[in-house]
Amino acid sequence: MQRIFLSCAFATMTFAVTIDAGAQKDAPPTLMLQPGKLLVGEDLNQPFGKEWFGKPGKWEVIDGVTRGSERSEDMHGAVRRRNVRFEHAIVQFQLRLEGAKLTTLSMNAEKGHVCRVKISTDGFSVVRDADKAKNEKPIVLDKRDIKIEPKVWHTLVVEMSGKDMLARLDGKEIAFGTHDGLLAPKASVGFTVQGESVSFKNLRVYEGTPLKSWDQTRAKLRAERKGK
Repeated sequence: MQRIFLSCAFATMTFAVTIDAGAQKDAPPTLMLQPGKLLVGEDLNQPFGKEWFGKPGKWEVIDGVTRGSERSEDMHGAVRRRNVRFEHAIVQFQLRLEGAKLTTLSMNAEKGHVCRVKISTDGFSVVRDADKAKNEKPIVLDKRDIKIEPKVWHTLVVEMSGKDMLARLDGKEIAFGTHDGLLAPKASVGFTVQGESVSFKNLRVYEGTPLKSWDQTRAKLRAERKGK
């Protein structure tokens, strides 16, 4: 196993980021999970297939990438979800903000939302979604208040395992959180758009195996946050 080191801007600490030669060759460096089988590999350069569902919004392929835009007549943000079941997984894609005030990557159970990463020009956050059965409101588990440049491609990598969720933007900025509600089995991932539009490309979902180093990395992340 080969290790490289990235300095994460969320902290001044250094984390071991694992790349395994036996894993998928195009899989991103990870902190929580070892990438395994590719579950979803879509470049998003053509109309959505039958695995995708959802009605609100305008979704079109322009210049070889998928663009989602909210429509005022829907009275709801644009939404599309893609069926994929997993327990431990790594989700990677590129996005370009084009006037939207907010976009999210959402992870959903068979019935109901589980969690999401919210992204705007002012930063990004990891959120445990509302649990209507328990009358619980959404909970922001962690956030990064940073400038995310519009009209520029950014890469988001999200790792999910058990109670833990970690999002890394452009290989450096990290938001991380833990919540019992994240344990729900996942049945789909999806994109939402509020406002003008967001473009998406290169969606990948990999099965993941928990890394032995994750307990140590998680402890460093928690310690860094307590020190703020």
